[in-house]
Amino acid sequence: MIRPLVVVILLSTLTAAPAYADARGDARKQVEFGIAVAQRGLWREAIFRWQLATELDPTYAQAFNNLAIAYEQQGDLAKAREAYEKALRLDPNNPLIKQNHDLFKEINDRTGRTDGR
Repeated sequence: MIRPLVVVILLSTLTAAPAYADARGDARKQVEFGIAVAQRGLWREAIFRWQLATELDPTYAQAFNNLAIAYEQQGDLAKAREAYEKALRLDPNNPLIKQNHDLFKEINDRTGRTDGR
């Protein structure tokens, strides 16, 4: 009875790795497409693609970073902050994410002070 259970567990763990790799690959394709459309100024489409990437792979920090940049560009600062924080939780040592987040905070903190907030 234990042998079939072990086989099932082993098979399920072996099939999980390719599924994760496929999800990351699919998410990367969405991120790349999002970059291409953002470069053409199509921010809503970029947001759609980066949201899809984060759904495909919820551990993909760069997708959250890109999503934060797009939200920031569109003026949705609450969503931008949330996406930056998620990206930092996923990859706290990524210098690009840290730099983008720090710049976001600096600009918004300064803007908040001048607005009297």
